[in-house]
Order: sequence, then C-alpha cells, then structure tokens
Amino acid sequence: MAAQDTQKAFPSSRWIPKQRLLMIGIAGVLAALGGLGYWWVFMYNTADTQDAYAKADSAQISSRVSGTVSRVLVDNNDPVQAGQPLVELDTGDFAVAVRKAQAVLAKAEADIQADEVALSQTDAQTTAQVRAAEASLAAARDTAQQSRSQLNALESQHAAARAEFLQAQKDYDRFEALYRRGSVAAEKRDQAQTVYKTTKASAQAAESQIAALKASMAGIDQDIDRAEANLALAQSGRYNVDIQRYRLDSLKAQRDQFKADLDAARLNLSYCTIAAPMDGYVAEKWVQVGDSIAPGQALMAVVPLRAVYVEANFKETELTHVRLGQPVKIRADIYPGYTYEGRVAGIEAGTGAAFSLLPPENATGNWIKIVQRIPVKIALNQPPSPERPLRVGVSLTVTIDTTDRSGGTLVSEKPAAKVVSAIAP
Repeated sequence: MAAQDTQKAFPSSRWIPKQRLLMIGIAGVLAALGGLGYWWVFMYNTADTQDAYAKADSAQISSRVSGTVSRVLVDNNDPVQAGQPLVELDTGDFAVAVRKAQAVLAKAEADIQADEVALSQTDAQTTAQVRAAEASLAAARDTAQQSRSQLNALESQHAAARAEFLQAQKDYDRFEALYRRGSVAAEKRDQAQTVYKTTKASAQAAESQIAALKASMAGIDQDIDRAEANLALAQSGRYNVDIQRYRLDSLKAQRDQFKADLDAARLNLSYCTIAAPMDGYVAEKWVQVGDSIAPGQALMAVVPLRAVYVEANFKETELTHVRLGQPVKIRADIYPGYTYEGRVAGIEAGTGAAFSLLPPENATGNWIKIVQRIPVKIALNQPPSPERPLRVGVSLTVTIDTTDRSGGTLVSEKPAAKVVSAIAP
C-alpha cells in the first residue's frame, strides 16, 4: 500500500531526463538569442581596439644660432605659453655684430649724403655752364645774323653808290670833252666833276664799310666757334653728373645691403632668446647653463597636452563601416571608469607597415598573408580636463559607433591651385 502511494506521488523516473533536456534546450536557445541580441545591439555597429595611444604634435625646441647657454628658464613638466622665453644664449658676440653693422650702415648713409650734395652742386654748376654757353652761342649767332643783314644793306648801298659813281664818271667825261671843245661852260664841267668825286667817295666809303664788316664777321664766326666749343665742353660735364649719379645709385645699393646685414645681425641677436612656439608642457629637457649648442640641436620639447588626439590602429577588416565624423568612446587605462568622447577625424593613407623604416617586400621570397593595421586619427570633442589629462603615449581603448555611415572615408580635397605655364604657346 505504501509503495502504491509512492508511485502516485512521484511519476516514473523515465520522464525526468526528457524534461531536463527540454529545459536545457530552451535555456540554450534563450542564451543564443540573448547573445545574438547583445551582438546586434552593442557590437554589430561598433569597431573597437586596444591598440590606441594618445599623441600630440609636439615641438622640438632648438636654436637657430650657435652659442653658449647663459640661462635656462624652465624645467621638465613646467607649463609654458607661446612666446615665453625658455633658454637664453650669451649675446656678446651678436651685440658686437649689431654695432659693427650699424657703424657700416652709418658710414654708407654719410657717403650717400655727401655724394647727394656733391651731385646737386655739380648738376647746378653744369646746368649753369650749359645755359651760359647756350646764351653765348645764341648771342654770337644773333650778332652774325645782324652782321649779315648789315652786310646785305651795305652791299645794296655800295651797288647804288657805284651805279651813281659810274654814271657821274660818264657825265664828267662827257662834260670834260665838251669843255675842251668849248661847247659847255667851265661851270658845268666843274659841277660834273664835283658829282663825280662825291659819288666816288661814297662808293669807296661803302666798300670800306663792307670790308670792315666782313672782317668783323670773321671775328664773329670765331666767336660762334668758341661758343660752340664752350657749349660742347659744358655739355660734356653732364657725363660727370651721370657718373656721380650712377656712383650714388651704387652707394644706395650698398646701403641696402648693409641694412640687410644689420637686420640679419639683429635677427641673430634676437635668436639668443629661445621662446616657446606654442602653449604646452616642457619635456625631454637636457640643456644646462654653460652648454655650447649648435643650430638644429634639440634642447627640449614642448608638448601641447590641450591639443592631444588619439591614434588608434584598427585591423583592415574592422574598418569596413568606419566613416569620418562617427562618434567615438575612449577609455584610458590610467583613469579606469572614465570615458572621453571624440570623433573620427581621419583614416591614414597607408598601413603602419607601409610607412615603417623597413617596409615589407611582399613581392620577394615566401609570402604569408597578415592582416594589416591602419592608423585612425580621433579628435577629442573637447580638451581633456586638468584633472584627467591625456599624456602622450598612454594606452587607450577606443570604440567607434559605426551606425551612421553617411560620412566619407577621405577628407574632402581642396581645389588645386591653377598652374600657369611659363612657356609661351
């Protein structure tokens, strides 16, 4: 009786394994669905990597001139601002170079002023001489013209006087012949003789004036020749003015060169103070007072921690849906539980291996396919807070939300500048 009651209370043990298998199957299906849902919601539209590090475009501080360090004004980890002096060099030699350049420039300026005064004086004198010679030549030519006019008038007078003389001579000869025959009175003969003598004297006087005027004109021609020679000599003085002007231009060119030398000396003097090119923090400082440094020699670095960004190295197979502008979650190992926010700013143009010091030669030897990693630049939405700064090189975990795939994979190209050919068509 007791055994029968037990069988009624508990079914046969052969049904128990089937129920357990059903429950295990249902639990497995639910777990698979849950895993699939988690993957679809949290992993399908994401790309993540732990191969990510904080980076910054640090500035290597170096000197532009050789010199000896006289002061070091900062130390490692010190915050600095753009333009803040970091290192000072001994300025002795550079100050002497500036004074020497100033003296050379001052001498050149004085030479230019002296030559300008001399040129002005020579120009004025030469101009006055040329004008005087031109006036003398013009006066001589006017005198010659007047003499030619007088000569023409005298020649006309001489022609008229000679004509009268010849006529009077004929009349006198006729009256002399008539008088000798007794045909005319002596009075008529005497009148004809008087007219003859008068016209003869007038003709001779005209000839004398013409001869005197011609002699005078010969002297005037000599005066013209001298005036022309003086004018040519005065005009040749203009060449001296041109020579002085060219020399003045040469001095001015030298003055410009000396100005450039002075500017260079002042620049070298200003380079004795080495300033920070940007805001940031000092790192890798090794320079000390008394060190002799050369141009280009690294003295320290300035790291702009406020402008830090992230470089994440994704497998090439993980970048299928990554686009510019997609939101990014960033977690730093140094600050557990804290998340930074950013966005995809750029995808590198090549893999990390392609830009390595010794890139792989896949076309030689045996080849094994290896999944490559491509750097992705991630910009922070806002600079890290002073309480949680991202130092360069710290390890990060990056997760990109790839839900929005409307962005591109390349930064928009700027229009290329138009190139104008220098070769004529």
